[in-house]
Amino acid sequence: MSSSLNISCIQLAHAKDLPLPSYESGSAAGMDLRVALESPLTILPGQRALLPTGLKLAIPEGYEVQIRPRSGLAIKHGITMLNSPGTIDADFRGELHLIAINHGQEAFTVQHGDRMAQMVVQKVHQAQLIQVQELDETTRGEQGFGSTGVS
Repeated sequence: MSSSLNISCIQLAHAKDLPLPSYESGSAAGMDLRVALESPLTILPGQRALLPTGLKLAIPEGYEVQIRPRSGLAIKHGITMLNSPGTIDADFRGELHLIAINHGQEAFTVQHGDRMAQMVVQKVHQAQLIQVQELDETTRGEQGFGSTGVS
């Protein structure tokens, strides 16, 4: 990676035995997030669960943290993150939670310390909306929802 950014974090009591999120390879874009559970939690097919991480972050102004699914859990078990990517704003100071769903066909049990999601730090650009009477024309125009086809 070409640059580094420091993010202050607090590890809550129920996560003190867990390692901090880290990049699992040298070119990884996301840090794996572990869950901090008091006891195993089973997510039934079609069920959602709110999973605590035991972490609070002080994300620098001008940045966000995106919460994304882990591809291995998705393909092997049908486990993914709802509201994905989820945005953690720079002014949020509460505990990070993951919103998991089981799209698989079997129950999935989450254990304390399991790596369930990844967090990606992104620069944020705030925009100003300017109300106008017309927008510039494009070839696509108002066509959407699959208008460009699949092949």
